[in-house]
Amino acid sequence: MNDSTQVVLTTCPRDCYDSCGIAVVRRGGVVSQVRGDPAHPVSRGTLCPKCSLGYNHEWRDPAVRLTRPLRRCGPKGEGRYEPVSWDAAAAAIAERLTETVARAGAHTILSTHYTGTISLLASLLPMRFFHRLGAAEVTPDTICNMAGHAALGYMYGTSLDGFDPRTVGDAACILLWGVNPAVSGPHVFEHWLQTAPGTVVVVDPIRSATARAAHLHLQPYPGSDAALAFAMLHVMRREGLLDRSFIEAHTLGWDELEGELADCTPEWAERATGVPAAKIEQAARLYARGPSLLWLGQGLQRQRHGGNVMRACAVLPAATGNLCKPGAGFLYLNWNLPGRGIDEAYLTAPHLRKTAATAVSQMDLAAWLEDAGRSQALFCWNINIAASNPQQARLRAALAREDLFTVVLDLFQTDTADYADFVLPAASFLEFDDLVASYFMPSLSAQVKAMEPPGEALPNQEIFRRLSRAMSYSEPELFETDAQVLAELMQRSGLGRDFASLAAVGTIPVPAVPAIQFDGMAFPTPSGKVEIASARAERDGHPRVPRPTVDPRPAASRLRLLSPASPWHLNDSFGNVEKAEVQAGPASVCLHPEDAAARGLQDGSVALLHNDTGGLRLRVVLSDDVPRGVALTHKGRWPRREGAGANVNVLNPGEKSDMGESTCVHGTEVTVEPAGA
Repeated sequence: MNDSTQVVLTTCPRDCYDSCGIAVVRRGGVVSQVRGDPAHPVSRGTLCPKCSLGYNHEWRDPAVRLTRPLRRCGPKGEGRYEPVSWDAAAAAIAERLTETVARAGAHTILSTHYTGTISLLASLLPMRFFHRLGAAEVTPDTICNMAGHAALGYMYGTSLDGFDPRTVGDAACILLWGVNPAVSGPHVFEHWLQTAPGTVVVVDPIRSATARAAHLHLQPYPGSDAALAFAMLHVMRREGLLDRSFIEAHTLGWDELEGELADCTPEWAERATGVPAAKIEQAARLYARGPSLLWLGQGLQRQRHGGNVMRACAVLPAATGNLCKPGAGFLYLNWNLPGRGIDEAYLTAPHLRKTAATAVSQMDLAAWLEDAGRSQALFCWNINIAASNPQQARLRAALAREDLFTVVLDLFQTDTADYADFVLPAASFLEFDDLVASYFMPSLSAQVKAMEPPGEALPNQEIFRRLSRAMSYSEPELFETDAQVLAELMQRSGLGRDFASLAAVGTIPVPAVPAIQFDGMAFPTPSGKVEIASARAERDGHPRVPRPTVDPRPAASRLRLLSPASPWHLNDSFGNVEKAEVQAGPASVCLHPEDAAARGLQDGSVALLHNDTGGLRLRVVLSDDVPRGVALTHKGRWPRREGAGANVNVLNPGEKSDMGESTCVHGTEVTVEPAGA
């Protein structure tokens, strides 16, 4: 490279297991390329195709990005806006919020956000403003994974401390249940899973890319995972593969569960799940003999009894002693920020809240927004609810309320932004300094500014600093600069680094050496043991112990609809990247050939999927990768870019899982028939 070429190391903050290291190439002071950092242990010099396309095109294109604050000048939903100054926008927003607090109370102002970015300042620092305001929070994880958090909290006391992936060399077996890292963590899939020495077992209703690469694939019908887990425990008990000493010393309530196992034979489970009994036995032996890692996916718990499913699967490590040693343990999310020296309370400043907090499930958002008594104003940041949330038609009708004052922060004019009274242009990760904590590898990474934001775009945290000034707030926490916050975080971390030294290397492991999950048999539960029987769960209205539940199969005319991640989208990120859209092709539904034939459908024909919530026309693709009784389509498309103005969430009724007020989107059922019917 010549003297005018500079490489800036930064980190991808997308909602992905990879947290890839990025090398941004600047020539003559201008970014010319965004690519993978060759020295990063996960990305190893490449980016996934969707990030490479997005970061090298739309994300750096000022003609596509939002560059100025916008004020609505037409009916909601039409996307007609006029530019205004930051001062004018902040003053108008502050005036409306002040009036709303005085008239209806701060609890009628809703803040909804999620993982549009997971960098720490951009995703957590805005909470200081909302705590000071006293706004209600739409609980973020209820759109994704709250049932799993609740379930693992009951049993293990935490869902945020997983196995250390660096111990994979000690694992004889790696069991992936309801997770497809080939899509949701492609570099983890390529450089971690496929190079691991252990036997890989995948449990997934779909023969995904991860399942095809596994040594053994178990393909249960959706909703039968708990029965499969109980059948595996039956085999372990029958063949003397349980770790009785671990069970006796470190668990609570095994005796209450063991009585259920006698009837949960592999033959019973084959009838319940569709998985051959011989495969159930093989998987049980491989896992029990260990050491074994268990990776529990977020998709697994997005079903009617998702919390119970997670509890049932999470019994496996405790029953076999696959805990507290190298090459063993389970993982849901590695998101223990204090374990990496990050003081989350310092970032969010909950002490600024002076009134009781109001929490709203994402499943209830449409109903809340319909009700002027409960919602007078709405902030959407790091989220595109008109694309990602259930009850899509109902939600969009609620967003069209003229008296619902709505503010949207985003990089792009999304479906949600079309309903906003003010649209505020946000900076991308390439345009400000921040920190990224991976939720797979235990690491801390620098997100380093590589270019200026386009036009007048600002980082989330600066936008809320400006709104704090406009509200005449005086608390110093609301006005700390990014540099001050980063310096304070690094000082508090005890890592012996400042932000500049972290930026020089990009990513560091934290801790420096591989850790043992629950080292010393210390479980943060009330009893200090793994609580297979949970008094807390019982008090909350759940069974004391997990149950071998099986969801009823849909009626003969209906199919179970699964809508997992697409290789070309990430939730709803990259939904406007044109080259990724070309690669993804038209929206489609994948059906088993026998299900299609029974409905008069052929490969390439157009099907109507419908239920009481809505309807959607999709192109038919035939594949026996999908079991009988299941329809598969992928999430992530923007409704405004689809001919029908809707995506798969137009079919999602917003029903809740058994725990955590959380989504059970994978429990959705639809009728599928020729589109002309």
